[in-house]
Amino acid sequence: MVLVRDVMNRTVFTCEKNLNIVKAASIMVERGIGSLIVVDNNKIVGVITNRDIMKAVARGEDLSKLEVKDIMTKKVITISASNTIEEAVDLMLKFKIKRLPVVEGDKLIGIVTVSDIIVVEPKIIQNLASLLSIKLSGYKAG
Repeated sequence: MVLVRDVMNRTVFTCEKNLNIVKAASIMVERGIGSLIVVDNNKIVGVITNRDIMKAVARGEDLSKLEVKDIMTKKVITISASNTIEEAVDLMLKFKIKRLPVVEGDKLIGIVTVSDIIVVEPKIIQNLASLLSIKLSGYKAG
């Protein structure tokens, strides 16, 4: 049985809720990541993704005047490092998310993504492919 702690990335990029959106986007581009976990006094208060930023752009909002707190997702689904990756997949599918912050108590200790899981568990690729909008006809896990 593979646990979340076995596949999670221990390097998690965070930001404060008052950070300007343009700066948040710059951090994501520099780091090659699709999200930042938003913290306030070391507690998770949200998550901002590249998709959140694209939605603000599509609405015609002035990004120079927006802060992360203005467009972040406030309800953050998390998982414990001691959960199985199957439980992580279940949460991802249920909430249609690709990333799960990993917590111990209320402390952020890592992040697990669809990509992290795919690397170690090819038999669940088909389920995760639906989150990535990938059609894998004829795929047989090996």
